[in-house]
Amino acid sequence: RVNKRVRDRVLQLSVIVEFALIIWAAMTCMRIGSMEFFWQGFCMQGLYLKMDGFRLLYGGIAAFMWMMTGIFSREYFSHYRNRNRYYFFFLLTLGATVGVFLSGDFYTTFIFFEIMSLTSYVWVVHDEKPAAMKAGEIYLAIAVIGGLVMLMGLFLLYNATGTLRMSELYDAVKAVWGEKQTQIYIAGGCMLFGFGAKAGMFPLHIWLPKAHPVAPAPASALLSGILTKTGVYGVLVVSAEIFRHDPKWGTLVLYLGVITMFGGALLAVFSVDLKRTLACSSMSQIGFILVGVGMMELLGVHGTLAVRGTILHMVNHSM
Repeated sequence: RVNKRVRDRVLQLSVIVEFALIIWAAMTCMRIGSMEFFWQGFCMQGLYLKMDGFRLLYGGIAAFMWMMTGIFSREYFSHYRNRNRYYFFFLLTLGATVGVFLSGDFYTTFIFFEIMSLTSYVWVVHDEKPAAMKAGEIYLAIAVIGGLVMLMGLFLLYNATGTLRMSELYDAVKAVWGEKQTQIYIAGGCMLFGFGAKAGMFPLHIWLPKAHPVAPAPASALLSGILTKTGVYGVLVVSAEIFRHDPKWGTLVLYLGVITMFGGALLAVFSVDLKRTLACSSMSQIGFILVGVGMMELLGVHGTLAVRGTILHMVNHSM
């Protein structure tokens, strides 16, 4: 409030420092293998963060995209009002999004996922015009409903396996699969609903074509390039750690991916607004990624190429 130039420079410095810290952590991980942080007793379950392989990759991409949009936001928002509010929630969402990608258990994922959903709502309604407020209502409704359904899935999964740690889930699920197979499938379906809502997966995609056109351009870039990938991250972990090489699960994700892919492309063809077209294109690209996730399951032990293709397409679309 004292000096807008100072505020802009502080924001830019913050995102640059965040990216530099991720790079430092990446170099450390290459030397020692992985890094972990556990906050014992946080909300009883504890807060567990881990940095390795894929988490490191997408934590870095998220920090890089926030740095680029943070640097260019100064010029873009030069004629906007409520910039203090936007920048405040811009940084909060950065912290929550990196928290999602670095989470080591689903409880931690859920906490950061919900913070991210609520703070990014402010981006969508930034203009405070009727169209923006309506899009914000839809975005928030999908986020809240998806979050509650996901939480129910976490309850069912924890009840069945006794753990939510991603590294322990495969063995825990395998141990109880015979007697609790139905419960685990229901838990997986609930989690797919919650993560798919954020990813823009059909039929929960309705927020994407509405939120993009009304949000400021830097926010649109992050909504499409990174926030949708937090949902894909969740689907990836569920598929890899709970339903590894399960053809039934793979078929479900594959069909949803194909419908999302063609549906997004069809909506993009009939769109006359450029930002809406880009939003529909993002939905289509999410479909491509989900097809890769489905093929990972269907190909079983021979799914290495599908894994590489899925991750490559995720990175490609984000950038």
